[in-house]
Amino acid sequence: MERKIKVMSIFGTRPEAIKMAPLVQELESREQVESLVCVTAQHREMLDQVLDAFSIQPDYDLDIMAPAQTLMHITVKALEGLAGVLQQARPDLVLVHGDTSTTFVAALAAFYEKIKVGHVEAGLRTGDRYSPFPEEMNRTLTTDIAALHFAPTPANAANLRREGVEQGIYVTGNTVIDALTSTVRPQYTFDCPRLNQIDFQKERVILLTAHRRENYGQPFEHIMEAAKQIAAQAEGVRVVYPVHLSPYVRQTAQQYLGQVPNVDLIEPLGVMDMHNLMARCALVMTDSGGIQEEAPSLGKPVLVLRRETERPEAVAAGAVRMAGVESDQIVRQALTLLENPAEYAKMAQAVNPYGDGRACRRIADAALYSFGLLPAPPADFEAGAR
Repeated sequence: MERKIKVMSIFGTRPEAIKMAPLVQELESREQVESLVCVTAQHREMLDQVLDAFSIQPDYDLDIMAPAQTLMHITVKALEGLAGVLQQARPDLVLVHGDTSTTFVAALAAFYEKIKVGHVEAGLRTGDRYSPFPEEMNRTLTTDIAALHFAPTPANAANLRREGVEQGIYVTGNTVIDALTSTVRPQYTFDCPRLNQIDFQKERVILLTAHRRENYGQPFEHIMEAAKQIAAQAEGVRVVYPVHLSPYVRQTAQQYLGQVPNVDLIEPLGVMDMHNLMARCALVMTDSGGIQEEAPSLGKPVLVLRRETERPEAVAAGAVRMAGVESDQIVRQALTLLENPAEYAKMAQAVNPYGDGRACRRIADAALYSFGLLPAPPADFEAGAR
């Protein structure tokens, strides 16, 4: 009988689930892999939306989310729960994604059980351990534990090598590009009723997302004020803001934008709605990480509402611009894109450096190669290559 490896994918948040779902599907298609899924449910409702969209049924569900949960609560509950799961399942390889508390804790739990760890979306760095918080430290600590490092881009791989990682680095592209190939559809009906009422041909829709913890306070208020000014000044524009479940975010968004007629404050969207809204919008303004990768692949200019980014490749390619967290700067950059067709086209036509839709295949191949089940490693992803 052909030898198999048991691979457990562990994740807990909506962004992780979006990026791990196509990888889970790829692993399940491999005869040499016994694929298991464990979710911490660090985010519950938002995670479940993605699991349903990709028809993924977890083998283990820790269901740790609690009201007003803290980073300490997430860390302790996930570590306690994962200890039992890993002792029972005994996988050969644990795959974690990115930079959440679940990511670091799952890697740590696997290390305690002497189980090999593969880090999907490895090597992203800002160089500031407190920004984004706690993500920068989560991903750095995960690097120290992991044996396999699946870097989306050559620049991410270079970050790892500068930190002394010498083995197990594979440049794969980003799995979110794989996800987009199955979620974006030309004839799509939104689950959110309000989105079906928008005429995307007549109105220029700005997709706004803002929720990052390090922006809470004055930076977040500046972002909200900028959105209010853009809605008032730009002709034929509608701002659509799926508002994060954070009480602070919801309260502040309502305070600044709740009475603006061409701003729609809507509930968080499922992955299908979000990807298809992104495909139809004119411009994206975000403090999210993943959207900086998704939107350029759909030809959408992105203004990043942060002071720094761990995803500089799209900035260098011209698909993303740093708008910061000052109202006047955000407004100026947004109006420039909305009023200057040449500037808009320059960003919309930039080459996306993040993937070609084959990242999951490379990761699965690299995992099998690392266990001696394939004779050669996968070729590295190269941006712009065909």
